[in-house]
Amino acid sequence: MTAIDDIDRKIIGMLADDARQPLTEVAARVGLSTSAVNDRVRRLVAQGVIRRFTLDASPEALGLPVLALIWVAVRHAQEPAFRAFAAHHPGITECHHVTGPWSYLVHVRAPGLEGVESFLTEMKDLGFLERSETMLALSSIRSAPLVPR
Repeated sequence: MTAIDDIDRKIIGMLADDARQPLTEVAARVGLSTSAVNDRVRRLVAQGVIRRFTLDASPEALGLPVLALIWVAVRHAQEPAFRAFAAHHPGITECHHVTGPWSYLVHVRAPGLEGVESFLTEMKDLGFLERSETMLALSSIRSAPLVPR
């Protein structure tokens, strides 16, 4: 990964706040020409510093107000299948391989508690779970953008 400078960091921060803002606006705020900012953005994308431009959808507007945080211990033999399942399941918004007594921390969006229960049942039926522990988020002070699948 190539080093980035303070101007790159400012550009990344501005685009993280609003990726649709005109590059002329970004250029004016960082003190460069629009073409120089465009070149920097292209370089940052090519180098993999900027991985994608995305949106942040409202979970409530999508009918997914419930956020469940599920600690999962996966049966060792099922790990490759679980990883494929997690990468494509529409209810999973985040999945992290973690250290400690659990294998993964999975964030699931659902329309209600019955959706969380259905998700857990699906994982049990597929033979992934050794054990799990589920917590429900009461509110979120800061959360990752929701990108619906």
